[in-house]
Amino acid sequence: MASTHLGHKDWYSILGAKPSDTQTELKQKYQKLALLYHPDKQSADVIGRQAEEGAHRFIEINQAWKILGDEEAKKAYDLEQRESELTRMWPVDNQVHLEDLSWDPEEMLYSFPCRCGGSYTMTESDRNEVSLINCDSCSLIIEIL
Repeated sequence: MASTHLGHKDWYSILGAKPSDTQTELKQKYQKLALLYHPDKQSADVIGRQAEEGAHRFIEINQAWKILGDEEAKKAYDLEQRESELTRMWPVDNQVHLEDLSWDPEEMLYSFPCRCGGSYTMTESDRNEVSLINCDSCSLIIEIL
């Protein structure tokens, strides 16, 4: 859905919000900013570059609300932000294509050997949701492409 551009901006900071804010709090922050920056609410003495910046800010506020106001889009955005945070904290050791993982029909798991002797594993249901996998024996992480 909106995931093609989710990770490029911090939508929470645009709304002056936190990930822990409720939908009601997010909506209130959006409405306050939308009224403040709406082009029709700008005073007549605002001209040129200042008016352009206000219009751009209004567009960003609306984009932030489209993502954070929709439960599914917000969930996807939060997961993407968390994944990005984990990547910064624990750099990815390797990038692996899904085809390179072995499928175990008995265990119903995909697996890939780690250089430490452990393995990276994920379930079929994780396949579409998870792109970073931790080794079960060490702190290394791989990214599934």
